[in-house]
Amino acid sequence: MNSILLFETDFITPDTVSLEGHRFEHLRKVLRVEPGAAVKVGILNGMLGRGEVLEVEKDNIRLRVDLTDNPPAVLPLTLVCALQRPQTMKKVLQALVAYGCKKIYFIGSRKVEKSYWDSPLLEDESLRKQIILGLEQGCDTVMPEIHFRRRFKAFIEDELAAVKGDSLGLTAHPSGKEPCPAQVKGAVTLCIGPEGGFTDYEIELLGRHGCPAVHLGTRPLRTEFAVCALLGRLF
Repeated sequence: MNSILLFETDFITPDTVSLEGHRFEHLRKVLRVEPGAAVKVGILNGMLGRGEVLEVEKDNIRLRVDLTDNPPAVLPLTLVCALQRPQTMKKVLQALVAYGCKKIYFIGSRKVEKSYWDSPLLEDESLRKQIILGLEQGCDTVMPEIHFRRRFKAFIEDELAAVKGDSLGLTAHPSGKEPCPAQVKGAVTLCIGPEGGFTDYEIELLGRHGCPAVHLGTRPLRTEFAVCALLGRLF
């Protein structure tokens, strides 16, 4: 946790907050703050700034906050990712949010297990928890847009063109003929497959709709590693 994310309900005066739960535990047991200490804070969908510890009690901490800084720039990326198994999806989602990706589509594909769509992780409160962890890691405050599309073919044929717009479209896959471009100037729409990869038919359909396959080398990577490697290379 590199910043403390605040919510409107935390404020007990216009410039004072009282924190409990995991934020209190982190400040008290990990950072071991005492009155007078300064920590980085930000309010959800708002400004970042500084929090000064005023008082540390048994189960809460009070901070005086001064929010003066804009959140970091948005990553110019739309990520289209096949739905992952829940434990992998947690890692992928947190990494994307920490990097600053604000438009994320989780889609179905041939190798996505049907049971993944029934995971409790897809419920609003569970998703929100993972997003907040990513925001705190990346010192960001702005919630991303997350969309779910269960039907692969319908999404690619009916929506992908509008989602992609004028951005550079790419599909990450070891079979790609060209290496993934580096240090791209401009917006990117990046498609990433399930753990078993997109099928040949899916790769061909994505290519026909403006997202040709590119590779990071011959070695297949786990999705959570591939996401970080791709974003580091692209941006």
